[in-house]
Amino acid sequence: MRLTKLGHSCVRLEKDGAHLVIDPGIWSGTAPLADADAVLITHVHADHLDTDIVRSALDSHGGLELWTTPDVAEQLSGYGHRVHAVHHGDAFTAAGFDVHVYGAEHARIHQEMPTVPNVGFMIDGNVFHPGDAFTVPDEQVRTLLLPISAPWLKTAEMIDYARAVRPQVSHGIHDELLNANGVALIERLAGALMGEAGPYVRLEPGASAEV
Repeated sequence: MRLTKLGHSCVRLEKDGAHLVIDPGIWSGTAPLADADAVLITHVHADHLDTDIVRSALDSHGGLELWTTPDVAEQLSGYGHRVHAVHHGDAFTAAGFDVHVYGAEHARIHQEMPTVPNVGFMIDGNVFHPGDAFTVPDEQVRTLLLPISAPWLKTAEMIDYARAVRPQVSHGIHDELLNANGVALIERLAGALMGEAGPYVRLEPGASAEV
């Protein structure tokens, strides 16, 4: 399976000619759904869901299907059976990829702000995208897509989350708020503190890796 970082928290997975895109948000680069066969969206926030891009893709590609939280599915209800609401514990197949759903809520940003639904997706028993949450799946994660900078996240929490999941490798995502200095600092801290959580890697937007 080939993993391509498209921008911020958006990634594309490729297998056997099929393309699965997760979290096409406003910082996902140009045309993140151009070749998508299926789309997964972890939650409603704009850095994970660019509604205009998603609607345009659904309009132009009649075979495109999408799986997401109930509130996002309600926003896209006009596309009928092509949009699926999912919950923790669900399992389904999307464009040939086996997907398990974990989690229910977004990590808390502040006590005065309500949380929103958030689900994480485990793809083919390999890649786990948690969205904006610290969900630990009840199965082994080989490749963790690890958020590294967010209003809801401290570096200590990032490190402890990776240690709890214990993947074979962590790929840094959710990084659009960082400049080059911040990216380099997180890399140094992750390298020093990950311990047995496996190595930390961050792909530049547009770069790919086999996972």
